[in-house]
Amino acid sequence: MTNSNCSGLLRSVKPSRSLHGTFSMTHPAAHPDFWKDEHASAYIATNPHRVEDAAGLAAFAALRAETRPLIYFQTSGSEGVPKWVGLSRAAVQVSARAVNAHLESTAADRWLIALPLHHVGGFSILARCHESGASFFHTEEKWSAPSFASLCVAQGITLASLVPAQVYDLVQAKVEAPGKLRAIVVGGGGLSKELGIRALELGWPVLQSYGMTETASQVATEPLEHLRAGYDPESLEVLPCWNVDATPDGALIVRGAALASGYAMRSADGAWRWQAIDAEAGFTTRDRVQVWWHGTHRFLRFVGRESSFVKVLGELVSLPALQQRLERVLIGEGIDLRSALIWPVPDARKDTRLLLVGEGQNRHDAARLENLSARFNQDIPGYERLDAVLMVSAIPRTPLGKVDARGVAQLVASHVAKSSPQHSYE
Repeated sequence: MTNSNCSGLLRSVKPSRSLHGTFSMTHPAAHPDFWKDEHASAYIATNPHRVEDAAGLAAFAALRAETRPLIYFQTSGSEGVPKWVGLSRAAVQVSARAVNAHLESTAADRWLIALPLHHVGGFSILARCHESGASFFHTEEKWSAPSFASLCVAQGITLASLVPAQVYDLVQAKVEAPGKLRAIVVGGGGLSKELGIRALELGWPVLQSYGMTETASQVATEPLEHLRAGYDPESLEVLPCWNVDATPDGALIVRGAALASGYAMRSADGAWRWQAIDAEAGFTTRDRVQVWWHGTHRFLRFVGRESSFVKVLGELVSLPALQQRLERVLIGEGIDLRSALIWPVPDARKDTRLLLVGEGQNRHDAARLENLSARFNQDIPGYERLDAVLMVSAIPRTPLGKVDARGVAQLVASHVAKSSPQHSYE
């Protein structure tokens, strides 16, 4: 853990045991000098479990002036090719100031960093603390909902960032929020309205955000007033550092000073190449959105990613909308929200078949999944109905609890190849 005030003098802390675990040496980005030197050498935010993915990146970045001073975060391209997003220190600071303003954060705040610092979601908190003078407490302990709540109390935490899976754990465990906590920014995926409302009922002040590594964290976030008016993940306020627009087919375009400089990519032969992002043209995402003005404020609704829309019998179907329906059924049945998902499979006749992929071990679990599928299919058009049930021992997920899409695709492909599911509900 790192316990620090970003605006104060830096002191090295010898590793020692405390009530909450092991203290680590202070992170470089917690030092004020880290943010002052735009001519510093590249900083690689390396996943300690994937160090080999960064091999040669620092040397490559040092070869040219435009890549030398950047901060690099790993992400995955749509084709599965690893990419490193390069962000300038200035870009990260612009984002930090905008988030601080949105959350009305000051030096009186104390952040709990419960996300890895090699992810932009965790790292960006260090920049926010530097800008506002707020203090932070960084925990690397294994995630636990009760422990998180206890840590918030012990450390006097007022602000935090979590992913939807962590909020789900808090709700499932029925853990009540500590009184000093005033906002939790939820990123890395969508938190359903049902789950968000349940979190608020327990006192957890959750605010849905939308962003990406390329934007140094958030593009849009629920306003603080939603904590009083009610959770609304479909009305996110665009931060003032961003100019957003949409293409005719709804793809989001972002422009602003917090935008990444480009990508460093390594090919199969180990050679690195640089792909710059045109700041003037902006960054066109593969996300479909709706944007609108309300008075002087711009708002955004995330509709879905390009890959989240499929054709079924000639009809365009939104997978996120179906997943939200599934979550409502799961909540009604008292079933773990992370134990099932909807997955599309190409089909010659229907264009796409929709599979219910659910976790299970025995015939009882199989019967439960069949019943779940039947409940889902009630009173909806045929093209939105589930075609089959596929029971698996575990749904692949990332360390942050997000669905590992590549892992699920491989798992589904292997099962379908062995015995194609034929349970039809048409």
